[in-house]
Amino acid sequence: MDNSLPLAAAPGSPALPLSPSGTAWARVQLARHAERPYTLDYIRLIFEDFVELHGDRVFADDAALIGGLASLDGRTVMVLGQQKGRDTKENTLRRFGMARPEGYRKALRLMHHAEKFGLPLITFIDTPGADPTLPSEERGQALAIATNLLEMARLATPSVAVVIGEGGSGGAIAIGLADRVLMLENSIYSVAAPEAAASILWRDAALAPQAAETMRITAQDLLGFGLIDAIVPEPPEGAHADRPAAAATLKSALLAHLAALDAAFGCPPDTARLLADRYTRYRGMGVYSE
Repeated sequence: MDNSLPLAAAPGSPALPLSPSGTAWARVQLARHAERPYTLDYIRLIFEDFVELHGDRVFADDAALIGGLASLDGRTVMVLGQQKGRDTKENTLRRFGMARPEGYRKALRLMHHAEKFGLPLITFIDTPGADPTLPSEERGQALAIATNLLEMARLATPSVAVVIGEGGSGGAIAIGLADRVLMLENSIYSVAAPEAAASILWRDAALAPQAAETMRITAQDLLGFGLIDAIVPEPPEGAHADRPAAAATLKSALLAHLAALDAAFGCPPDTARLLADRYTRYRGMGVYSE
């Protein structure tokens, strides 16, 4: 993975309001900040001519996951991501960005649309996890997520995923299996929320700060593990402190990584080489012994 691109290396950590547990828990708090920019905020600030597309053509439209066509510096792209709400009414509609199966099926429909017309795919990840309710399980939540992973692995168009806030569990990776994965400086990416991990490991959700440290869920940790490609810097007090500046930096990162993908695989891409590189990338992650 090429960490030499602009914005690919983590800058010095900004002055954060540290909790007793340290930086990891402080970043969890920033990732969940109520005023942090959400997917639609970044779409409005980064892209032009966004046209939202609705529905999975099977069951319903899911407001927790939004997407559509947009222009990025004159280039048509497909953009999608989880969308949280700003108040009780909107969070009731969007379920705090926790998509149901119809949301992931909508995302898959848009991915296939991007593939058909040769459009780069950009995804914004910001969810505590997939919707865990009984209706979602009845409608095949696990299968919807698994299907997205399979289809993203063989999607014949370049893709860039960005964790902009919380990257929680299967709800995040269902739109995160991309050719390049970026994280905002104060975002987190984890198999479970720190509170859930603390409850499982120590039967005490109050130990979430310690769990956050132990789980190694910050962008800095994941870049060190080779699980992401770049950290996108935020304003010193966090993305919520200066949304236009945060969006401008993220836009530069998106353009840089799309340009790198074009240079590596061609435009339109050499599909065989693109898919082979993606396969090698994900097969090479992790450590195991036999």
